[in-house]
Amino acid sequence: MKHIIILGDGMSDLPIVALDGKTPLQAAVKPHMNRLAREGFAGMVRTVPEGMSPGSDTANMSVMGFDPRIYYTGRSPLEAISMSIEMEPEDVAFRCNLVTLSEEAKYADRVMLDYSSDEIGSDEAARLIEAINRNFENQAFRYYPGKSYRHCLIWKKGHTAMSLVPPHDILTQAIGQHLPSGPDSDRLLSMMMQSTSILDKHPVNLARQRRKLNKANSIWIWGQGTKPQLPEISTSFALSGSVISAVDLINGLGICAGLHVVDVPGVTGNIHTNFDGKAQAAISELARGQDYIYLHIEAPDECGHRAEIANKVRSIELIDHHIVGPICAWLEQHRKKTGEGFRILVLPDHATPLDLRTHTADPVPFVCYSSDRREFLPALSYDEVCCQQTGYCLEEGPTLFARFVRDGFA
Repeated sequence: MKHIIILGDGMSDLPIVALDGKTPLQAAVKPHMNRLAREGFAGMVRTVPEGMSPGSDTANMSVMGFDPRIYYTGRSPLEAISMSIEMEPEDVAFRCNLVTLSEEAKYADRVMLDYSSDEIGSDEAARLIEAINRNFENQAFRYYPGKSYRHCLIWKKGHTAMSLVPPHDILTQAIGQHLPSGPDSDRLLSMMMQSTSILDKHPVNLARQRRKLNKANSIWIWGQGTKPQLPEISTSFALSGSVISAVDLINGLGICAGLHVVDVPGVTGNIHTNFDGKAQAAISELARGQDYIYLHIEAPDECGHRAEIANKVRSIELIDHHIVGPICAWLEQHRKKTGEGFRILVLPDHATPLDLRTHTADPVPFVCYSSDRREFLPALSYDEVCCQQTGYCLEEGPTLFARFVRDGFA
C-alpha cells in the first residue's frame, strides 16, 4: 500500500471580499482535489493542540503523527538538523530571519516591514550571515546560513526561557513591544540591535536598494529549542518513507522521523518553485519502493503572509495541476500494473489568512482518498465550507495520521 500526504502550507483561509466572499480554496480551479473530495473521505482536523502556537513546526509535527505536546522542543532545532548542524543536548538553536525594518533612529521604534527581505536569495543572504558571524561568532554563538531569509543561530549551553516573537506575527507593527525578554535575552537583543549597522551599508544591501528591493537591514532571532527525540515512522507504523520540501524545518522533522530527504533542483519555498520537479521526485521515490511520501509545498503560506490574493489562488491551482493530478495518475497506473493500492491525504498544516497575514489555529479541511474506497464521506468540493459540511471533525492531527495509515477511514 502506497501512502502520500500532499500538504499545502497555509492553504486554508477565510472568505475574501475581493474573491466575492470565497476563500482561495473555493476560488481556485482545482479539478483533481475536487475529485478526491467527491470520491473520498472529507472533513476537518485540528492540527494545533489547544494552547500551542499555530506554527508550521507544531502543525506539521501533528500531521506527521507526533503529538507536539509530547515531542515538541522548539522550531529551530528541527531546521538545524536539516542543515546538518551538530547539536549537543544542552545546546539551543534559534531561527535567525533577515528582516526589513523601518529606519527610525531608536531601534524599538522601528516597524517590521518584511519578515523575508523580499524573499532574499540564498547567495546574497549567505554573504550577510557571513558578515554577522565575523562580528558575533565566539565560543558561545555561531550563525549558520540557510535558505533565503531563514538562517540558524546556535548558542552553546544556552538558555530557552526567554520570550521571542516570530517576525511574521508582527508585520506593520512597531517592534518595541515584541523584543526579546526574559533570562539572558539581553545577549540576543544586543546582537539584533548591532546587526543594523553591520547590514545597512553592506554591498549586498546597497545593490538591493539600487534594484528597489527591500534591504535585509536587521537580524531577528526567535524559535528557540533543544534537540528533539522523535520515534521513527518505520518503527511506529512499519513505513519506509521520504520527505520532499524546500523548507529546512520540514526536512528536519522528516530526518527526526527517519524519513529520507529528497533534494529537488529549483525548489524555492514560494510560488516560483519547481512544482513539476516535486511531483516527479515523489513518483520516483514511490517507484523505487518507498511506501510513504510527505510532500510539502510552502507557496500558499508565503502568499498568505504577503497578502497576495491572486498568487495564493494561483499557488493552489499549481499544486492541483502539477502535483496532485500527475501523482494520482501515476498511482492509478501503478495499481493497474501491480495491484498495489494507495491512499492520498490532501490538507494544509494550518490556515494563513490573507487578511491577517499570520497563522491561526482553526481546524483545516482534509480529504483522504483510498483506492479500495471501502468507506467514504464525500464533499462537493475540497474547501473549508464543503469539508465542514460533512460534519466530521478530528480534534487531533496524530489521530488523522493513524487513521490514514492504518485503515484509510474504513
